[in-house]
Amino acid sequence: MRIQKYIAEAGICSRRKAEELIEKGLVKVNGETLSEFGYQVQENDRVEVDGQEICGFEKKVYYMMNKPVGYVTTVKDQFDRPCVMDFIGEDIKERIYPAGRLDYHTEGLLILSNDGEFVNTITHPKNEIEKKYIAVVNGIVKEENIEKLKRGVMVDKKKTAPAKVFLSEIFKDKCVVEITIREGRNRQVRKMFEAVGHHVIELKRVQIGPLELGNLKLGRIRKLNPNEVQALMSAAGK
Repeated sequence: MRIQKYIAEAGICSRRKAEELIEKGLVKVNGETLSEFGYQVQENDRVEVDGQEICGFEKKVYYMMNKPVGYVTTVKDQFDRPCVMDFIGEDIKERIYPAGRLDYHTEGLLILSNDGEFVNTITHPKNEIEKKYIAVVNGIVKEENIEKLKRGVMVDKKKTAPAKVFLSEIFKDKCVVEITIREGRNRQVRKMFEAVGHHVIELKRVQIGPLELGNLKLGRIRKLNPNEVQALMSAAGK
């Protein structure tokens, strides 16, 4: 396996970024700094990236989780907060990690894998995989603001891409809105509603591309079947 693909398979970065790491002298094979892009990694080679040994020959596995509120989407948190990896049982032997993020106060569908190329494919902005959320917001979102959200609003000095927005339930002082976006900016859905004058009370991601959260219980994990993995790749045009 070519060294660029090996690094991507290990979940470190994309193949293009792997070439940049090689150029910077941050990749070693069997203790020697690598200088060629086309090196073919063998089973018994010891590969290090920036001083960390990696493995790109692991069996590829794919999971989905229903992430609860109050957990960060990282492998390990510098502030020692609870993280999604706390839910990984001993039966999962592979070193999996989250594909993308859900913020601390958001629950719902999260994909985890040890397949770096798969993760890069489904999370790369250029592939525009749709992500559907259910948001409970304060007040009643007017039709004119629904239309603004659909067309795009200014978030962090940049207009968001067109979104699908549907007002599904109305209560006395709050409402439920279904919103589907193709981007993945930091806290984007919350900031979009703030841009039209509404605070998000609860937020849940229920779908990524063709993959739906379904009835998976909060805090539980299940393996994706091959058809689901292929459907996600197809949604990214792969």
